[in-house]
Amino acid sequence: MSDAEFGLDTEEPQSGWNRDTILSIPVTVQVVFGAASMPVAQLIKLGRGAVVALDRKVGDPVDIVVNGRVVARGDIVVVDEETSRLGVSLTEIVGVTARQDGVAGAA
Repeated sequence: MSDAEFGLDTEEPQSGWNRDTILSIPVTVQVVFGAASMPVAQLIKLGRGAVVALDRKVGDPVDIVVNGRVVARGDIVVVDEETSRLGVSLTEIVGVTARQDGVAGAA
């Protein structure tokens, strides 16, 4: 994505902030495989080896969440077989309208 798509102008804004300051702000990125809902009574019975069924199926895209907002979706890929590292191949960038609809639907 280009800087313009993120609303980052290459010129220094009049407020005194510059582009490098904005781009150096840390964000939390999470990859969400799925979710589950259960009563506390069931939760406290979980132990080693318990399986929690998620609301997604094998092959469904995962959500990429930045600072609590879904910004993209993608597929899980193996990055390095020797170290068993996983990654995400982005398949969809979620538009601002879709993010706003998701937030409104969650309220």
